Amino acid sequence: MAVPGRTWTALCALLALGALAGQALGEKNSEDVRCKCICPPYKDHAGHIFSKNISQKDCDCLHVVQPMPVPGPDVEAYCLRCECKYEERSSETIKVTIIIYLSILGLLLLYMVYLTLVEPILKRRLFGHSQLIQSDEDLGDHQPFANAHDVLAHSRSRANMLNKVEYAQQRWKRQVQEQRKSVFDRHVVLS
Repeated sequence: MAVPGRTWTALCALLALGALAGQALGEKNSEDVRCKCICPPYKDHAGHIFSKNISQKDCDCLHVVQPMPVPGPDVEAYCLRCECKYEERSSETIKVTIIIYLSILGLLLLYMVYLTLVEPILKRRLFGHSQLIQSDEDLGDHQPFANAHDVLAHSRSRANMLNKVEYAQQRWKRQVQEQRKSVFDRHVVLS
């Protein structure tokens, strides 16, 4: 289910090239640039925020603040109090970032579905129920790392990596159960 490294690299390269192509053409979306003026309260007029899609050279109070909330003689005093900033963003970079994020999220979701639905079915079909549930005598000591040599020898005897992972997982589950019994049933804290 995992995406090969070359496919993932190619996908990222295509997304990056698409973003660079859009920027290289010099296309500016009208929503990518704006001039934003923040005007504080003045006399009996409340403060306002004005925003307009306009070029950087015209980014000032006289071009952005429309309609002007104050009459003619107070316009200059009102505009001196306003703070205007030219803002620019790259919507292509935002799109590429969101696509990469959603792709990673989708891959993780597919992996989760694989782990919860497909993997147990494959394990049952390949190994049967008897090999998944092993007795305590077969697995040896319950202490972690107590018989590491036996664990390694047991792992080497298995044919593939899935068996190694399954064995470690079963052992870990038993250790957690023992710890739960010690803490909750016997009220003994491990030191």
